[in-house]
Amino acid sequence: MDQPQTQEQTPHVAILPSPGMGHVIPLVEFAKRLVENHRFSVTFLVPTDGPPSKAMRSLLQSRGLPEAIDHVFLPPVNFDDLPEGSKIETRISLTVARSLPALRDALVSHVSRRRVRLVGLLVDLFGTDALDVAREFNVPSYVFYPPSAMSLSLVLQLPTLDETTSCEYRELPEPVKIPGCVPVPGTELPDPLHDRKNDAYQWILHTARRYRLADGIIVNSFNDLEPGPISSLQQEGVDGKPRVYPVGPLTYKGMTNNIEELNCLTWLDNQPHSSVLFVSFGSGGTLSSHQINELALGLENSEQRFLWVVRRPNDKVTNASYFNNGTQNESSFDFLPDGFMDRTRSRGLMVDSWAPQPQILSHSSTGGFLTHCGWNSILESIVNGVPLVAWPLFAEQKMNAFMLTQHIKVALRPGAGENGVVEREEIARVVKALMEEEEGKILRNRMKELKETASRAQSEDGASTKALVEVADKWKSQMCD
Repeated sequence: MDQPQTQEQTPHVAILPSPGMGHVIPLVEFAKRLVENHRFSVTFLVPTDGPPSKAMRSLLQSRGLPEAIDHVFLPPVNFDDLPEGSKIETRISLTVARSLPALRDALVSHVSRRRVRLVGLLVDLFGTDALDVAREFNVPSYVFYPPSAMSLSLVLQLPTLDETTSCEYRELPEPVKIPGCVPVPGTELPDPLHDRKNDAYQWILHTARRYRLADGIIVNSFNDLEPGPISSLQQEGVDGKPRVYPVGPLTYKGMTNNIEELNCLTWLDNQPHSSVLFVSFGSGGTLSSHQINELALGLENSEQRFLWVVRRPNDKVTNASYFNNGTQNESSFDFLPDGFMDRTRSRGLMVDSWAPQPQILSHSSTGGFLTHCGWNSILESIVNGVPLVAWPLFAEQKMNAFMLTQHIKVALRPGAGENGVVEREEIARVVKALMEEEEGKILRNRMKELKETASRAQSEDGASTKALVEVADKWKSQMCD
């Protein structure tokens, strides 16, 4: 009979996320699987550039987390030398790079104090500079890639693409060929790739070149969702590139005890089955004043029920709320069109800044999701079988939207005018098509099929479950060294 493990024998993984709730959420779900199914302990070592947000603290200090998962917020890094207007990817990359000395100290003090055996360092997509730290501690290093396998395939190809392309990618006459994927127009590539002279592009390229130093790459996707990209990535693993493990969909189930959030769900309880369009642009997305006005009037003109997570507009950038995770202290909707709230009161609900997305998407009254196409939101839609209106804002979201509409075919995408604004008539047309027309019914049936395949992937004998077992066994093998 096997002897029970003592604390000294517990395999321990340190996780270094980069700033942003969208990166931390799937890593927390991954950590829970390691602890609950494979008897690991886990420490999150979280880089910061200031006090951690309330949302971040709430997630990492949740009573729902196993005791074997703990966290340390690393000391804030200084950005006094960062030029004004620096892109979000630059700021994220520098936060991680400048936190490496604190990471080393934390690995020595915190892990040794817990009397566990460190068997691996897991970093997310912006953390590849920390792979060197893993080697210093003589432990395997893995990259956790939260977005799609298609996005990962592009990143791994980027150094070659950079060497063979002289112009900006958006100027290429032909779509970009990505291994295992549908060719993608250059205009649909991730935002930081649109200006190759910008520091943000240089950071992405630097990160991409370092992926080969990892012992493995874990991606939050599954075979039936992205068969082409995953098959290609796993073939690449045999020629010296890191082995890729698709372990998704890892989605946040959430916990709701906030009164406003409970009120939101109570409102849904009183709506007809599959009748409500959920509208949310994630934890960081923001719209311009003009665009938010058109969205409001488009929702009104569609005559559909809606639950809208409303955030104060920003006329400069589309990711203005990224570092405060979408929280704000204002509850006034004075920026919405005059009379809009009164005219839509019988079929619409506005929620300030934040809503319990997992519970909303799993609610029987929710029939569609207008989303910024963040990968976490896409996976949450899939596991609940909810079809989409694709409205990308930043990062790799345009490429996700392209995949959702042109390849997977579970979304409709409204077209923008020459000024970049999606007009109210187009919004009303697309929302109506999704919620009550035959086009939406076809997408809904397709999404239900994906929901079933997602469930199979995470079943006891599912491909994603087996991939996680393989990773866990590799880390456990370090206990024998």
